[in-house]
This record gives sequence, structure tokens and C-alpha cells, in this order.
Amino acid sequence: MAPLTRGAAVSLWGLIALCSAIEFALVLSDQGVLGQARLRRLAYDYAGFWPGLLGSWQPNYPWQPWAMFLTYGFVHAGPAHLAVNMVTLWSLGRAVLERVGVRGFAALYLVTVFGGAASFALLAPGLRPMVGASGALFGLIGGLLAWAYVDRFTYDEGLWPVARAVLFLVALNLVLWWAMRGQLAWETHLGGFVTGWVAALLIDPRAREA
Repeated sequence: MAPLTRGAAVSLWGLIALCSAIEFALVLSDQGVLGQARLRRLAYDYAGFWPGLLGSWQPNYPWQPWAMFLTYGFVHAGPAHLAVNMVTLWSLGRAVLERVGVRGFAALYLVTVFGGAASFALLAPGLRPMVGASGALFGLIGGLLAWAYVDRFTYDEGLWPVARAVLFLVALNLVLWWAMRGQLAWETHLGGFVTGWVAALLIDPRAREA
């Protein structure tokens, strides 16, 4: 993989730094170092995705039912959740930036954040909240696999590697859903992936040789 340009590196590191800074502040609050140990609860209340706000719940601020489609993706459920997502973001983000540059990466990331939330709103049972960047991460995976599909189909290279990757993602979600006793937001992963696949083909529909 080629080294990132300065602009690409800044954009990727900036996104990682933003998510990390938010979680760092929440950890400090949890430990009583940064004010009262209520900041995490407030962050979830104000920035998490709450399906009830699409119904009869009273929002904390007027535009929350719309803003939460974006803000949930920058708040995490703890340091471990953040670490897994940021390592994944670095790996996937580099590949997307190499393919479509900063603007393409930003467009794909933002649209899949919204797509993941929309899928969660439509499919998730109950009113449990949702936070984390995994909707966008599965969107990046969807985009990369869409481009791999186009490239391999165009140059007649065989589609089994793409199908195998999709099957692996399905199996991974099933295992994690079981391990987490049904608390995995697979709906967000599905929505992000599908949105990423479609958006990637709109952003860059051209096939490219490896």
C-alpha cells in the first residue's frame, strides 16, 4: 500500500483523534478527574442514537432527532470499543483514501454513518440506544468490496474472494451477536455495509487493475 498524501493522513488521523479525544474526556470523567462522573451519561443522552426520539420521546434539544444520525458515530462505549474501531478505521481508511482521496473518503464515511443509523432505526427491536463508529466502518468495508467486485468482474478475475469476505462478515456478526447476548447492533452494520456498497459505486464506478 502506497504512503498516504499529507492531506489524506491529516484527514484520517484527525478523525481518529476526534473520536479518541471524546472517549478520553469520558474516561477522565468516569474517574472523577474531569468534573463529576456524569459526562458519559450526558454524552450518551445528547449524542447517542435513541430510536424513541423518532417517536414520542422529548428531545434534549430541538434538532436532536436529526443530529443523532451523525453524532452517535463519534461516541463509544468505552476504551476497548474505541480501540477496536480506531485500529479498524486506520486500516480501512488507508485503502479507501488510496482509491478515492479525501473527498471520496469523507463522502463515503458520512453517508454510511447515516445509513447505519437509518437501518438501526428501521430494524432494531425495542428502544435501546446505539453508539460507535462501526456503521461507518462496515460502510468502508462495503465500499472496498464493491470496488473489488467491479475490478474483478471487469478483468474476469473471479468473484469468490469477494463472496468469501461477505460470508466472513456474516459469520463474524453472528458470533459477536451470540457472544454479546444479542447486544450487538448488527442492524447498524448491515445498513452501513449496504449503504457503503451503493455509495462506493456512485463515487467511483470505474474498474481499476490491481
